[in-house]
Order: sequence, then structure tokens, then C-alpha cells
Amino acid sequence: MNKTVVKTMEMLRLFVEHERLTLQQMVSLLQMPKTSVYRMAQSLLEMGFLQKIGDHYQLGLAFLSFGMLVAERLDLRQVALPVMRRIKEETKEAVNLVIRDGDEAIYIEKVETSEPVRVYTKVGRRAPLYAGACPRVLLTFMENEEQKRYIDHIELVAIAKNTIVDRQTLRNTIEQDRKRQYTVSYSELEDYSAAVAVPIFNYEGKVVAGLSIAGPEPRFSQEAVEHMVPILQRAAFEISKQLGFSRKG
Repeated sequence: MNKTVVKTMEMLRLFVEHERLTLQQMVSLLQMPKTSVYRMAQSLLEMGFLQKIGDHYQLGLAFLSFGMLVAERLDLRQVALPVMRRIKEETKEAVNLVIRDGDEAIYIEKVETSEPVRVYTKVGRRAPLYAGACPRVLLTFMENEEQKRYIDHIELVAIAKNTIVDRQTLRNTIEQDRKRQYTVSYSELEDYSAAVAVPIFNYEGKVVAGLSIAGPEPRFSQEAVEHMVPILQRAAFEISKQLGFSRKG
């Protein structure tokens, strides 16, 4: 690797742990000649990667622009869509992506099945977090206190013949699903429909989306679900990694 680039990165990494540093502090931390550190610092100042206030250096505004670009370009739909298309080819079923919006889930992307018998779902559809595998995966992996508040206060309304409308049943279902790391539903949002879903996590380890396979109930036997779950889990982890998630800790 280019030594100048490596040394420059070492200098910038100092500011991960230190908000502000003097030139002498950088020299001590880097164990480099003062003239070399000064030249690198001046170059980074001119490019906007560092700024100087008095005798102290700190990260410059250029990083703000880069950070915003990274965030914009890591659009969840953009990251997920190629993976969703691959799931559809592998399972021949529809694939949905949902995020939370208050007390609801909203479908933000879908890949339709090519099968003649299908479950109709459109982008923009909303559903309560307690109903259906994909919305409920957001509730299942929500932080405990927030999850408890939601369950205690939400009105559970029947949407289809198997919608969960009992709080204790909902708690038990969530506990089971959290242990096995996926959710399944049959006729909760629409009669004779089924779905299996897994969570997608961000760099903080927080659930930010649900990824599901959905279709008519007859195609979602226990054997079929057991085949779909590892496919979904691998896909969700791939998307999560691109959002900065790591299994560490």
C-alpha cells in the first residue's frame, strides 16, 4: 500500500477517539517527525478534511458531505432489491420489504411472483405491526420497553380470520418468534394468505426492516417454510451487512 495514504489514514483515525488535537499531540500519537505531521495536516486542511480552531485540529466539513452521500446511496430499497429478485427466482414466490412508520408497517418494495395464483400486495400498503409475518417481525425484534408499550396500548382489531386479537397470545407468539428468529402467519392480513419473515438490522444492531416471502396458504406447508427460512435469513444478513451490521457482540 502507498505509505503516504496509510499515514494519512492513521492521522484521520486519531479523530475517531479524539474530538480535537494539537499538532504536538498528533506527533506524540503518531510517533512521526513533526515536519511530516505538519505537512499532512496542512494538506488535509486545504482539502477540507481537517479544520483548525486556535491551536487545535478537528475533522472538517468535507466528511459531512461524504457521510450524507454514503447514507443516501445506501438506500435500503436499492440494497435489497437485487437480493429480493434472487429470492423470488429461488422460491418462485413474492418477496416483500417493509419498514416501520409509527404504529404501522409500510411496504416499500416488492418482487411479484410469476405464479398464476398469488397474494396481492402493493408498495405503499400499510398494516398494523401485530398482524402478518412481515409487519410483526418489526414488532418482534423491537427493543423490549418500546415493544411492551406498543402491546399494552394498541387496539387489536381483526383484519382477517386469524388476526391475533388477544394481547397474551401476541406476547406468546412474539416470544416464540424471537427465539427461532423468524415469523410466520396464516390468514392474518388476508384470508387464505401466508407469509414467513425475518428481520433486517442496521449498523447499530437495530431492526430497520422486515423481509418476507408471501403467497397462498397451500404453498406454505411446514416443509415449505423450513425451506424458505434459511434462504430468507441468508438474504437478510447480506442486506444487513451492507447497512453496516455485524454479528459481533
